[in-house]
Amino acid sequence: MLNGTPFYANGFNAYWLMYVASDPSQRNKISSAFKEATNHGLLIARTWAFRDGGYSPLQYSPGSYNENMFQGLDFVISEAGKYGIKLILSLVNNYEDSGGKKQYVNWARNQRQKLSSDDDFFTNSVVKGYYKNHIKAVLTRQNSITGIAYKDEPTIMAWELMNEPRCTMDPSGSTIQAWIAEMASYLKSIDHNHLVEAGLEGFYGHSDAQKQLNNPQFQVGTDFLTNNQIPDIDFATLHSYPDQWLTSQNDEAQLSFLNDWLNSHIQDAQTILQKPLLIAEFGKSSKDNGYDAYKRDELYDTVYSAIYSSARDGGVAAGAVFWQLLTEGMDNFRDGYEIVFSESPSTAGIIAEQSQKLNKIRKMSKLGNFNRWKRSLTFKGL
Repeated sequence: MLNGTPFYANGFNAYWLMYVASDPSQRNKISSAFKEATNHGLLIARTWAFRDGGYSPLQYSPGSYNENMFQGLDFVISEAGKYGIKLILSLVNNYEDSGGKKQYVNWARNQRQKLSSDDDFFTNSVVKGYYKNHIKAVLTRQNSITGIAYKDEPTIMAWELMNEPRCTMDPSGSTIQAWIAEMASYLKSIDHNHLVEAGLEGFYGHSDAQKQLNNPQFQVGTDFLTNNQIPDIDFATLHSYPDQWLTSQNDEAQLSFLNDWLNSHIQDAQTILQKPLLIAEFGKSSKDNGYDAYKRDELYDTVYSAIYSSARDGGVAAGAVFWQLLTEGMDNFRDGYEIVFSESPSTAGIIAEQSQKLNKIRKMSKLGNFNRWKRSLTFKGL
């Protein structure tokens, strides 16, 4: 709930916001992205609150921070507030892009910890201590522009524990289960004002063998049902990349998978989890064989239509956040999934139309119809 009404909203991913904003001469790109997003009805931005080691880090080494990079994140938060955009801030990466769990494990190895796998990130006490210290450093950061501590910042909607956590060392899901429970509890011991989500892609686990058949043909050690039932997890997330997951199948088969993937998770969030569901990443790459804009538009429309159908009836599907938004002049950040509104008028039109439809639900809804979800959706002080 936001200001007494259900917060149904679509949004965009822009992992690059803090990094680009750390150069004051480039901050116009952040302002342009936020302005274009709001012009298309988008009210949520998901971005990284981490860069671990390596080039231009936020965290040079455990507990040692780059003030210039932190000031970039300060600007992102301040600017998002001006445009009425709510932020989901992710705290670490599963992958080695921008450091991630691999960097944390290497830091611990440098302290003579005997670690055999990057997945020791989830169990080693030294590594977990490094990560908890990062949570604390970010949450207690006082914004150099607004003067508000992040843990008290109303522009922040939610914290994400990890981008796409995976633990192939333990396919049962119990390692990830314990880690999410521990870290979500620790985060909320510092910050009771914000929502928390785990960053999951939505793969089913051992808790339901039948539902595992809905997965693509690989296991990553997570369990959509049990992981999201942890009390400190406020809403569930879902990612979907049929073009990556089903590379041997054609567009029609991929779209059929997407429909089933969305409907299954929306139903499970509604009846089993009884928590809101955010489609936190989706897209189709222009680098796919035989790509055309119509096929991408069809995928976007499929995702948005599933969200709208649920939301229209007061259901749990809260919105969809596509990967990824760029502004003009950001060619170095292109990955095939990028949306530059001026280059993709048909896709931009679908995004705007569907987001305005979803925003209308939010504006017209009566509070009494949504009390069922109030605990999960309320962010304090907004």
